[in-house]
Amino acid sequence: MLLKRNLDKYFAEHKPQADHGRESLRSGVAFVAVRGLNMVVQLGSTILLARMLSPHDYGLVVMVLALMVFAPMLIDLGTTDAIVQRKSITHADASALFWVKIAIGGALALVLTGGSGFIASFYGEPAVAGIAIVLSLTLIVTAMSSQHFALMRRAMQFRRIALIEISSNVVGSIIAIAMAFTGWGYWALVAKAMLTPVLSALGAWMSCPWLPGRPQSTPDLKEMVRFGMGVTGFTITDHLARSADRIALGYFYGAAPLGYFQNASLLYDNILSTSTQLHDVAVSSLSKLRDAVDELKRMWATALSSLTFFTALVFSGLAVTGSDIVVLLLGQRWETAGPLFCIFAVRGIAHVVERTLGWLHVSAGRPDRWMRWGFFSAIFQLLAVFAGLPFGLVGVATAHAIATFCLFLPALIYAGRPLGIGARDVLRAVGPQMASALIAVAIGIMVQDMFLADLSRLARVFVAGLICAATYLAVIVGVFGVTAPLRLAFSLLRDFNPVRRNS
Repeated sequence: MLLKRNLDKYFAEHKPQADHGRESLRSGVAFVAVRGLNMVVQLGSTILLARMLSPHDYGLVVMVLALMVFAPMLIDLGTTDAIVQRKSITHADASALFWVKIAIGGALALVLTGGSGFIASFYGEPAVAGIAIVLSLTLIVTAMSSQHFALMRRAMQFRRIALIEISSNVVGSIIAIAMAFTGWGYWALVAKAMLTPVLSALGAWMSCPWLPGRPQSTPDLKEMVRFGMGVTGFTITDHLARSADRIALGYFYGAAPLGYFQNASLLYDNILSTSTQLHDVAVSSLSKLRDAVDELKRMWATALSSLTFFTALVFSGLAVTGSDIVVLLLGQRWETAGPLFCIFAVRGIAHVVERTLGWLHVSAGRPDRWMRWGFFSAIFQLLAVFAGLPFGLVGVATAHAIATFCLFLPALIYAGRPLGIGARDVLRAVGPQMASALIAVAIGIMVQDMFLADLSRLARVFVAGLICAATYLAVIVGVFGVTAPLRLAFSLLRDFNPVRRNS
């Protein structure tokens, strides 16, 4: 009976509770806070490993990871969003999906193992074959935990999910650092990529007591898979476009240049993921409001405006100080990655906005539109990558940034059409923040080049960062009069104040 009560929250009817909007915002803030801590751990391990390993070591592992990037999406089949979006789900539905994912994960592991020799020949790096065989095991592990994480997201247990992820990351990073210190070379990176999903799977099974039943088909299985295929169609095409740069750079320029690109991208992706991982919270929350479109639109606008307000501030500062930050964190030999990180940071101003398109597609129950947009977006980004490829690492990074600024507004207009959200709604929510960030970047770079060139790297980061932040806040508040995200942030901080809550 106790176990049944513990499982009820994972299969309860999906509907908004009292004070739904406020509670969703609190969940999102807590989730981002823990994700931020996870980002610090990830950055810390990246810094230490980069100082002990070479760009060539990173390049070898990325050659395999770039080909594996599609695997988690194929394993999940987009059914996590299907489970979260549905009003109800049964134990039999969850069990059927679990065994489907196990079958897909096992098949992909066999394909990767069997193709390891071909991958090594393609890149001209014999060591890649062994890396591919070892990392193929992560596909089975991912399949084993995917359904448990999906049920936890449905129950909005985002803090617990984040704690599992950060714990796994900490342990995996410690072991990888110890291996790198004792001379294991690129195998330290392989160990981290292998151990993190294994530990996450253990945490998911321990936190979610649900056990899968025997394999069987259910009446709703086909509908959930059909819904998920729309999500998967987008994520696969999107990741194809995102990994094409690494495959092309590895093939045409070799492991070491790819290593520079990868670590610049890794630093950027860790910062970006702190905000983009809100997809799970947003979809879970907005899906409960799909029968109250006006409230959904109001809550969407508030969340997007607040998210963009703070992320635009962060990315504008990084765009100005990124070159110095990379050298301070990773060491002088990674100086080539600095300008790439600056370009990625400029891209981040628009990228955060563009990444929220799934909030609307899934909440509206239209993954088919998300998939169609994914095909268009992937083609656009692939063309941009190949246009930038002749110009080397900087050319590819710049092409990504230009493509993202071109795509963010059409992406949200198309996603919002079934809900009555148009260009005016999007620009009202994010326009002032993005304009203020770009102005801050321009002024920050100008001041840095004219007056701060003779300062030490650390002093330059501090002064340029303050100038950029002051410019951004002066423009966004003084010129555009946008203060609602600040008021909301202070209000939520009061909610998390234990003294105030207990008084």
